[in-house]
Amino acid sequence: MKKLVFSLLLLLSVLTAGAQSKIVTDSIQSKLLGCEQKYNVYLPKGYKAENSYPVIYLLHGLYGDYNNWIHAGHMKDVVDLLIARGELRPAVIIMPNAGDQDVHHYQNGYFNVKDWPYEDFFFQEFLPAVETKYHCGGSKGLRAIMGLSMGGGGTIVYAQRHPDLFSSAYGMSSWLDNKQREVRGKEVPESKLVFTEQSVREHSALDFIDNASKDTLKALNSVAWFLDCGDDDFLLQLSLDLYTKMRKAGIKCELRVRDGVHSWEYWHSALYIALPFASRNFSAGK
Repeated sequence: MKKLVFSLLLLLSVLTAGAQSKIVTDSIQSKLLGCEQKYNVYLPKGYKAENSYPVIYLLHGLYGDYNNWIHAGHMKDVVDLLIARGELRPAVIIMPNAGDQDVHHYQNGYFNVKDWPYEDFFFQEFLPAVETKYHCGGSKGLRAIMGLSMGGGGTIVYAQRHPDLFSSAYGMSSWLDNKQREVRGKEVPESKLVFTEQSVREHSALDFIDNASKDTLKALNSVAWFLDCGDDDFLLQLSLDLYTKMRKAGIKCELRVRDGVHSWEYWHSALYIALPFASRNFSAGK
């Protein structure tokens, strides 16, 4: 009898363990970038390949990589808790890689620059490949994007340039322009950070609103927008300026200015707002 009970408990523990959420590290060989790109995937508890899930793209910042949200942001704990509470629909969360901690010798950023056509890679190779492999997304209503700092800027600009692809966009402490050189690297000869800085300026989220046509503004209103930045963050003014421009242009947008600086403590706390926001805006009908 004792052996039977032990065996049943062992079987239960194995089945339970297999049903838990997990992080998978994967990679894709990019023809456009000419290299292998690693990424992380969060799979919710009870994930089954035969099912279909909404997808959230979670972007890292400058000096970061695809591991940041896991190790520094502790995203798995937050996601597990929100799903358990019913505040987040079970979703696949994709954490791509768009840089390296050595910003001077390795190219960083979410936009196309010399020898680094990252935006083309993201939309032409990465997005379709990961959504097919992990049975997620597949439509605007089942796809959200969010990120911090450089990834926050990438989030907003991607959704501006591709409003037909995302149901929501949540920018945390977003690097939305570099007109005033908000981000300036150390003076290093031939630093690749110069290209990153230029790309952010050339893909200004603020200028995009100023230059948008009526049709573009109408398309932007099909996306749920959220800007979140700390009151002592050096990038705060960019979020305030974009929010003002969007409101004047008739684009609905939420704004939160909370106590905090440009830090992981702030971005970790932002997940408790960002993930339910994405979940509320998922709609299979769109």
